[in-house]
Amino acid sequence: MPVLFRRLFPGDERLTQLLPLLHQAGMRLEEDVEVMIAAYQQGRVVACGGLAGRVLKCIAIDPARRGEGLSLTLMTELITLAFERGRPELFLFTKPENRALFAAAGFYPLAEVPGYLVLMENSPDRLRRHCAQLRRHCAQLRRQRQPGQRIGAIVMNANPFTLGHRWLVEQAAARCDWLHLLVVQEDASQFRYAERYPLIAQGTHGIRNLTLHPGSAYVISRATFPGYFLKDQGVVDICHSQIDLQLFRHYLAPALGITHRFVGTEPFCPLTAAYNRRMKALLTQPDGLGRPVEVMELPRLEIGGAPVSASRVRALLAAGDWDALTALVPPTTLAFLQHAHRRETTPA
Repeated sequence: MPVLFRRLFPGDERLTQLLPLLHQAGMRLEEDVEVMIAAYQQGRVVACGGLAGRVLKCIAIDPARRGEGLSLTLMTELITLAFERGRPELFLFTKPENRALFAAAGFYPLAEVPGYLVLMENSPDRLRRHCAQLRRHCAQLRRQRQPGQRIGAIVMNANPFTLGHRWLVEQAAARCDWLHLLVVQEDASQFRYAERYPLIAQGTHGIRNLTLHPGSAYVISRATFPGYFLKDQGVVDICHSQIDLQLFRHYLAPALGITHRFVGTEPFCPLTAAYNRRMKALLTQPDGLGRPVEVMELPRLEIGGAPVSASRVRALLAAGDWDALTALVPPTTLAFLQHAHRRETTPA
C-alpha cells in the first residue's frame, strides 16, 4: 500500500493523531517542533518525525512497519524539509539502540551517555573541521600575541549581559595567559543570540587577553536539550551535562588548548549549581580521551547586597525598575534594553 506524507504545523488538529504512536515509542510531542511530518497508510499514521531548529526529533515508526524501509523514507522527507529551510547541518538525539537505524540515514555519533542517549549529526567530519578552524585561530594568536600556557574558557549565555558577566570575565582573564569566551548560540532565552552576542562583545571590550568566539551547535543549551524520551527529569539533566561536557572536553578544549574552565558561583538556580558540580567531576577526572581541565568557581559580583544575575535584571526589567536595573548592567546593555522597551511600548 502506498504511503502518503503530510506536513503538520503547530495548531493543526491532526497533530493529535500522532500522539498514540509517540506514546507507544515512549515519547511526547515537543513544544518547539516547527513542523511534523506524518506518514499515513490507509488513513492510519504509521510513522512521524519533526524539525526543531537544526534538530530532528519525535521520530517514531509503527513497530509493525519496521524493516520495510519506511524509516529511511521518513528521514529523507525530514532532511528535504530541513534543506528547504536552509538547514543542511542537522543533529538528532536518540536511544543507543537506534544508532544503526540513523547511521543508515547518514548520521554519525558525536557523544553518548551509555544506556540512555546518543547525539548524532549528518556529517562524519563537520565537528573535526570546526575544531581545525579553532586550532588555526589559536595558532594565529600564538604568533601574534604569545598567549602562553594557562588557557582559560568561559561558556556564557548572558540573557542579558550584566556587570556580573563582565566581572567574571575580568577575574578569569586575570588568572590566565589567554581566555576564550564561548557563547551559547541557541535561541531559547528571552534575548536572542543575535542580540546577546553583540552585547557580550561590547561589554567585554578592553579585555586584551580575550577571544570571543561566535556560537556553535557544539555548545548545547539545557533549554533546547530534548528529553522527550527520557521520563525522569533528573536523568534529562544528567544526560545534558554529560553530552555537553563530553563535546567540550574531547573536542573544543583540545582544539583551543584549554587548561581551565571558569564558572561563577550559583546561589539561585539549583540546576546550574548541579551542572557546575558535574562539570568538576567530568572535566577534572582522567578518562583517556582528553586532557583533564581544571574547573575554577569564582565568587559572583555583589551589588546592593545581592549577587548580580541575569535573572535579577530580567525581573527588574519586567517590574520597570530602571533605577535598580541601571546599577547592574553596563551602559551598552542599558542602552539596548531602553531601546527595546521604547520599541515595545510605542504605538504602531
